[in-house]
Amino acid sequence: MTWLTWRQYRLQAALVGGLLAALAALLVATGIPVAAQWHSVLADCAAQGTCGSLPGTVFLGSHAIGFLVIMTIGVPAVLGMLLGAPLVAYEAETSARVFAWTQGVTRRRWLAVKAGWVLLVGAVSAAVVSALVTWWLGPDNALNGDAFSASRFDLMDIVPVGYTVFAVALGIAAGALVRRTVPAIGITLAGFVVVRSVITLWVRPHFMTAVTHVYALTGSWAPPGSAWQLAAGTIAPGGARLTMLDGADVAPNVSASWVPQACQGLGRVLTCMQSAGFRQFVTYQPGSRFWPFQFIEAGFYVALAAALIAVAFAVISRRDA
Repeated sequence: MTWLTWRQYRLQAALVGGLLAALAALLVATGIPVAAQWHSVLADCAAQGTCGSLPGTVFLGSHAIGFLVIMTIGVPAVLGMLLGAPLVAYEAETSARVFAWTQGVTRRRWLAVKAGWVLLVGAVSAAVVSALVTWWLGPDNALNGDAFSASRFDLMDIVPVGYTVFAVALGIAAGALVRRTVPAIGITLAGFVVVRSVITLWVRPHFMTAVTHVYALTGSWAPPGSAWQLAAGTIAPGGARLTMLDGADVAPNVSASWVPQACQGLGRVLTCMQSAGFRQFVTYQPGSRFWPFQFIEAGFYVALAAALIAVAFAVISRRDA
């Protein structure tokens, strides 16, 4: 079965291997100068005592390579469509299952071996891409302290492996259900995008209870380090969190419509509002939670993948060859 799986997937394996080699060559060739530039910037700012003002004044790398790095967010979906979707669908579409599922190897073992190898190759490929991207983004993450932002979090460390395992499993399950390669590819892409969007936008912020910091209306405060800021605004005297409804404001996050009548027309409006009980707040996930969030999200996608593989096993076990 292992030899048969290799024979069937050798073209995809060659394509994935070639693309990984090209990506590795490009990122290493451009990443070394970026790292050298970053160390040079650190040395200069340390000598001048200006390291605190670096973000916003220094640009590392190039826009073209940076865009390519961001585009690696699509690698899991591509692997799911390329490796997972055809696994069962192609066999069913070409009626090869009539031969494969009536031999000495049971259909469960057939699926277990093929799915196991495909999932392993997908996970290893994603791990290689993630390692390259994480290394390439290292200096920029150190500069801007935004590794927890969605545009970086999804590209680095272990979550891309979880995404890929899920995408490949989704492709296998879709192929088992529809038994057509092209529809299975479409379902894999659509399902992957929908699940990723839902988890990223609505589930991830609640993996752990966010921290809320309340401070004076006349003061200023920002989450420390590479924290992920979720919300910011003004708290009314009664405790209600106010939302900006128009562009008329007397200060950031403070609408002119909230100014009490007693404070209107005064020169120090914010001081008056603060005396009346108004405060500011920031809600955020601390940067120290980066790795817990990585493990939670990766584990969530691996659990979804396990459920999808179980569905694929159930489908091929109950359907006729």
